[in-house]
Amino acid sequence: MLYLQSEALVGRIEYVGAVLGELSQRIAKDPSNADLGAARMDMARQQELDLSHLEQLIDLLVRMGDEPDAYKEVLLAQGQGIKVSALESGVLLSLLKSGWASVKESLTDNAPDILFRIFLFILVMVVFRYLSRLTKSAVKAACDRPGNDMSTLLKDVMVSVCGGTVLVLGFLIALSQIGISLGPMLAGLGVAGFVVGFALQDTLGNFAAGGMILLYRPYDVDDFVEVAGASGLVKKMSLVSTTITTFDNQTLVVPNSKIWGDVIKNVTAQKVRRVDLVFGISYTDDIAKAEQVLAAVLEDHDMILEKPEAMVKLHELADSSVNFIVRPWVRTADYWDVYWDVTREVKMRFDREGISIPFPQTDVHLYPQQES
Repeated sequence: MLYLQSEALVGRIEYVGAVLGELSQRIAKDPSNADLGAARMDMARQQELDLSHLEQLIDLLVRMGDEPDAYKEVLLAQGQGIKVSALESGVLLSLLKSGWASVKESLTDNAPDILFRIFLFILVMVVFRYLSRLTKSAVKAACDRPGNDMSTLLKDVMVSVCGGTVLVLGFLIALSQIGISLGPMLAGLGVAGFVVGFALQDTLGNFAAGGMILLYRPYDVDDFVEVAGASGLVKKMSLVSTTITTFDNQTLVVPNSKIWGDVIKNVTAQKVRRVDLVFGISYTDDIAKAEQVLAAVLEDHDMILEKPEAMVKLHELADSSVNFIVRPWVRTADYWDVYWDVTREVKMRFDREGISIPFPQTDVHLYPQQES
């Protein structure tokens, strides 16, 4: 009688287990269906009750001297706790053998289908990898066309995003071909993205600043800039940081959030710049002659532009000198050459013309003290 009851319970347990598996699959496809959820709860309660009855019957059989290993195997297969007695009686070994036999049978029956799906996954990934490279090349060629006034950062981002989008799309299509449901995976990626975003909020701040730099283009590669206390030539730009090379060949990597939150000075943004120079002469020198000499120096230099017109004006009467401002206009690339050339030529011409460049001095007057 105990064996008959056990057999009936085992049959019902296995049937209810199969029904629970089917209900779980349907609920995964339609989570909002309340009827399926209620049915699954009822079946789960019935399953728990039947398993408890089967465990009591197994205990009775063991007390009578029998070893109902097959029924213990059902308990283990349905997720019941593994007891030491089960391990001693070899039930776990029997369960492992049965499971391995099921796995081998499944592999034997489904091996062609599995190999075909793996081949299809690899084929889709190879095709989309080639399409990704082709897309990058096409976008890069389109961005490099004459007349496209785009920053280097924008070009790099567009090439990278377009290529990456094609590759991700191919990966999702490949997963769908091997039977993986994309809905739960995308939901999991959304949760993981929230967690990662919270952990990397500083990095996301750099991304946001990089997007603003990309949008407003305050500077570009090969511009000379002064940002966040650093100055030099922009060598590389990304959405996270900007790489700057100083004039003494040091490499500085500045986070974009530091740059966007501070004053950005782009020295080479304009094609034409003004060179500001100041030259002083002695109070005893001829002012008109000094003006003529300064104007002649500017006229003789071939890098100085005619338009806008250079300026030579008497600026101030300082403590030890009469100061002139000299302001020629030059191309941005010629700035320092003109600055150094004009400074050298003015000193040499002043020396030839007998015009002195005074240094700071103080006159001390001594008065003899009269005896009373």
